[in-house]
Amino acid sequence: MAVSMFDLTGKVALVTGGNAGIGLGMAKALAQAGADLCIWGRKPDANAAAAEELRACGTRVLALECDVSDEDQVNACFAKTVETLGKVDACFANAGMGGRGTPFHDLSTEEWKQMMGVNLDGVFYTFRAAARHMKARGEGGSLVATSSLSAVSGMARGEHYASTKGAILSMCRGLAVEYGKNGIRANAIIPGWIDTNITGDWFSTEGFQKKVLPRIPARRWGKPDDFGGIAVYFASDASAYHTGDMVIIDGGYINF
Repeated sequence: MAVSMFDLTGKVALVTGGNAGIGLGMAKALAQAGADLCIWGRKPDANAAAAEELRACGTRVLALECDVSDEDQVNACFAKTVETLGKVDACFANAGMGGRGTPFHDLSTEEWKQMMGVNLDGVFYTFRAAARHMKARGEGGSLVATSSLSAVSGMARGEHYASTKGAILSMCRGLAVEYGKNGIRANAIIPGWIDTNITGDWFSTEGFQKKVLPRIPARRWGKPDDFGGIAVYFASDASAYHTGDMVIIDGGYINF
């Protein structure tokens, strides 16, 4: 019984930013659980490599080049996803960018708008397309956004990044309320310090390791694969009554 609840055979999942990091970690678990997959990413070579790895799981895989900050690209890629794979049951809005550690008083309007374009507008465009599709199909679905600990705690020199991640939480709560009657649920995942291509430069410095790692009760950095289980859960029927929530996966860091 428990195994069948997490069997994703026959389901289709879309993962933006699915060619690396947390997105790829989620995509691998989804494919291993039987889901057909579409991954979006801006780098064709990374898309191709990720798609090859995912196809080894034996499910259908589509990789599309997409800049989620571009509304037209998102709409076109979502239409292509549905055309090729037939539907989207679970949509993971994971694509995002990190900041450069700019002091708030020196933050340019250009940098602010770029962050909003990718991390917030990108989620809006993606979820809007998914909500339209899921509502029209009438079979429900799952919307999952990747937020950040910065959404619930202060982040110096990253207020623009934190603002986008906090807004995502509010968006998911609103979607959960608006579309619950349609069987569409919306949740957010809040990662802690995860070793990815975005954070690798920080983690490699001795000062950062000495300052941050001892504050993580699990005593290790998170890995992309740590997000596979929650992805499968939110894509599966096991989470059918779970909506409007935020799930923190940080090795206990926030409780220190």
